Amino acid sequence: MTAASRSQRVSLRHHLPALVGAALVVFMAVLPLLNLSLPGILPTPTYMPGTLALLSLCMVFAALALSYNLLLGSGGMLSFGHALYFGAGAYGLGIALEHFGVPLWPGVFIALVGGMVIALVTGAVSMRVSGIPFAMVTLAFAQAGSVLVRRNSQVTGGEEGLSLNTAQVPDFLVGVVNTRNLYWFALAVLVVVYLVVLWVDTSRLGHLARATRENEQRVRVLGLSPYRVRLVVFVIAAILASLAGVAYMLLQSGTVPRAVSADLTITVLVMVVLGGVGFRWGAIVGGVLYTLLDQRLTVLAGSEMIAGLPDVLRVPLSEPLFLFGVLFILVVMFLPGGIAGTIDAARRRRRGEKARGLLQQIDDADEPAETPAELRA
Repeated sequence: MTAASRSQRVSLRHHLPALVGAALVVFMAVLPLLNLSLPGILPTPTYMPGTLALLSLCMVFAALALSYNLLLGSGGMLSFGHALYFGAGAYGLGIALEHFGVPLWPGVFIALVGGMVIALVTGAVSMRVSGIPFAMVTLAFAQAGSVLVRRNSQVTGGEEGLSLNTAQVPDFLVGVVNTRNLYWFALAVLVVVYLVVLWVDTSRLGHLARATRENEQRVRVLGLSPYRVRLVVFVIAAILASLAGVAYMLLQSGTVPRAVSADLTITVLVMVVLGGVGFRWGAIVGGVLYTLLDQRLTVLAGSEMIAGLPDVLRVPLSEPLFLFGVLFILVVMFLPGGIAGTIDAARRRRRGEKARGLLQQIDDADEPAETPAELRA
């Protein structure tokens, strides 16, 4: 193999993930125009509103999982309050449209700024501790946000949630007939979140965040500020979560108090662990897979097949959370690195075996030929 061909192969391998990602985005963009059916996975063909709404929800939660993966995978920060910023985006947009009377895009801006301000305040306090205390402080902020949302019914709608004021939203993003446009909006949000996470991971900020995660004391000795690095990553992840909340508000035409609860953060944590902590594409796979399973397992739990089983099987199998719990246990036991981590480990082993084989071939070629018997005599 010549040096030029070897260089071309290396260049192709380097750009292959970007090419595959671009092709996948193009495929997802034209999916609403296709008549594809996946029985057992999607409820209807891909051009119908029901499936488009489900796929849009998958992409919203994939974007939320990506933002949490930035926090946990890159920054090493286990937060139990990340849903607070998702809810800030959803409720912030709803309040801006309903009570401020602004159009959609200024409302989106207000929601993102509100999420950023909340993240700055809560992050500045939470960053004073680390590890489990950090997780507990973020949980306390999430619980406080949940109480405020539930008790201020005049502003947030209370337990019933807050509906979207469609009078301030462009017509092309309202109604079942425009589900296709909402799908494309959710796809655009996912792409934006991915690109921002990719930029952070590959920037100096990302390198410092990973260094802080691995050895905070060493970063401090170098004259850098781990507190500032973690806070910036925390705020960026919160803004991305708020953007996902904005998309959720438009897609669902409203939001409920669960959007700011710790339960949702636990759900997102399961998505990230399922996909593989530290892998961007793993977070997307985990978010999509969990959302699809949530929908399909709910249908399965209420099916006649489950209803006809004996009580000892029917009672647990009729609860989707039981099925999720079993699935999560199996993933932790047999795929400890998640889907992406397991695939990456297998690929690394294969590369290692190939490298060892090449080294063995080189060693064999360098061994001197055996001396003929007559010369030894």
